[in-house]
Formats: sequence, C-alpha cells, structure tokens
Amino acid sequence: MAQTSKIRGSDHLLTPQNSIFAFIDYQPEQFRAIHSRKPDELLFNVMALARTARDFKVPSVLTSVGVQMGANQSTVPELRELLPGVEEIDRTSMNAWEDEDFLSAVKSTGRKKIVIAGLWTEVCVAFPTVDALKEGYEVYPVIDAIGGVSRDAHESAITRMVQRGAQPVTALQVACELQRDWSRGHGDTLRGIMRWYLTELPR
Repeated sequence: MAQTSKIRGSDHLLTPQNSIFAFIDYQPEQFRAIHSRKPDELLFNVMALARTARDFKVPSVLTSVGVQMGANQSTVPELRELLPGVEEIDRTSMNAWEDEDFLSAVKSTGRKKIVIAGLWTEVCVAFPTVDALKEGYEVYPVIDAIGGVSRDAHESAITRMVQRGAQPVTALQVACELQRDWSRGHGDTLRGIMRWYLTELPR
C-alpha cells in the first residue's frame, strides 16, 4: 500500500510553491576577488542551487552589476546555462534591494521566502538580506554558494544577517527541504540532483 506524504499544505519550511531564488552578481570579476572559499567549490555549489531552482521549477531572479556601464562582464556561462529562461537584471546599485527592476521581480512572485546567493557576502548578499528581512520577508542565505573577499568579511556578514533573522542553509540542504518526503512529487528530481552532486563534488 502506497504511503501518503505527511507534508502540510500550509508549510513554514521551504517548498517549491512558497519560495523564490535570487542569484546575485556571479560575474568573473566578483569571483576573482573571493578568498573565503575556493572559487571552483563555490561555483559548484551555485550550480547545484541553480539545478535545484530549475528542476523544482522555483521562480528565480538573476542579477548582475555594472555590465551596461562597461565595468564588468555578464553572469558566468555555467550559471546562465542552468537558468535559460531567466532574464539577467543589470544594476548600478551595490544593494539589489534598491534596484527597482530587481525589487519588482521579487515582489511580483508574491512569495515571502527568499533563498539568496551571491557575491560578495559582505555587500551584495548582506545588504538586500537585511532590507528584505526588515520588510517582512524570510531570507535563507546559501552559505556554501556565497563568498567574501576574506574569511573575516564573509563570516562577519553571516553574523550580521543571522542577528537580523536570516536562516543560513546549504545548497544540497535546500534541495532536500524542497523534497522532504520521497512519496511527494519530484522524487526523481532530487535523486538526479544528489547523484550529480555526490559524483561531481570537488575533492
């Protein structure tokens, strides 16, 4: 006899129906300044998060900074390829929450749980996280998919966000939380993500 999922209809945890993913400033210039984590490891976890967003069909917002100004290159191709239908929003502001297009894209989903990842932790993740929390959103920084210019910068930014109410998660944890019960739909989706993750994980 098949078991019935016990997951609630109104869920306080992350689900594909109540969350939105934000990918902020994954650009070559930003990666080159990261010293809190190995860049290849960080990129791998970003790709895991993007696979999760794509395969669980969770709305995503993708943003860059300074491309139209000629200061930076666009989002790295590894991430763009995993989010083919998502438009890149280019900004001039360091804080994505202060950009009208980014803010409109988030608010138009009607969802209040933001899974956020970006470069750098201390600026482009911390600033919008603090603002979103103040406006009543729940924010989940993906700790292994973000990085700062130093370990101190990264860790102090995490402390600041947590003190304001952010809930740190990891890339694989997000995928498992969206699934949570193998009898729920998307079971094969999570299996595929986990097989890829555990096989390709940088050693």
